[in-house]
Amino acid sequence: MQNSIFENKITALNFLPDKEAVRIWTEELFQWIFCIHSKYVDYEVFLEKEIELKSRFFQIIEKAFENKEAAKENIESFFNNLPHIHKLLKEDLETVIKFDPAARTNDEVLQSYPGFYAIAIHRLVHSLWKLNIPIIPRLISELSHSKTGIDIHPAAVIGERFFIDHGTGVVIGETTEIGNDVIIYQGVTLGALSVNKNNVETKRHPTIGNRVIIYANATILGGNTYIGDDSLIGGNVWITNSIPSGSLVYHKSEIIIKNNLTFPEPLDFVI
Repeated sequence: MQNSIFENKITALNFLPDKEAVRIWTEELFQWIFCIHSKYVDYEVFLEKEIELKSRFFQIIEKAFENKEAAKENIESFFNNLPHIHKLLKEDLETVIKFDPAARTNDEVLQSYPGFYAIAIHRLVHSLWKLNIPIIPRLISELSHSKTGIDIHPAAVIGERFFIDHGTGVVIGETTEIGNDVIIYQGVTLGALSVNKNNVETKRHPTIGNRVIIYANATILGGNTYIGDDSLIGGNVWITNSIPSGSLVYHKSEIIIKNNLTFPEPLDFVI
């Protein structure tokens, strides 16, 4: 039996990163970029950590590159882009504080908000994705998914001041495009109408305009579906067609409330 398994084994990729090493590196990068540790009061310690993070990332990805200099160039490009990513994340953080009455301090959001964490990790892995670094962006995205319950493909394009409130069950597909100042709630799906493998190179997921709010459990599907600026999408709606700017979309259901004292007494009998 064992011989049969071995002889018919699935051929492994040349590059199989250490998943635990990637997880630890990602957590430390998140801590470092926001200086979430008293030791980062010292600027020299901060700079030393940057060198360490670069070195460890090189050890993680070097097998993916025949040219080691190309690997180093990718790492430098990624770290050179971190000030821009940090600026975006600072604005995301300010948006959480502005719109969520339950958010008291920056530290509270940084340490305990799954929506913000998922956005932060996405902005980091999206930068890695654009550098064509294999496997690592998907791996980090799935680590974030398992931790937060929020599934964002690293290729998705997300604008400025993005806010995911609560977040559990949010799915954002590969070719999704999201504008600026967008807020989405738990259970929202920005997905594809078709899962045909032949459509892998086409835009399969929706485009969300600027200043759009999407409430819980809304489902928006299709690469040709565009949600116009300043629209409000209510909870539990199912959208597969474009929506013009300034729209209010909601699902109407009937809720009946009666006084149960007016109901007849049940029959009292025994079988």
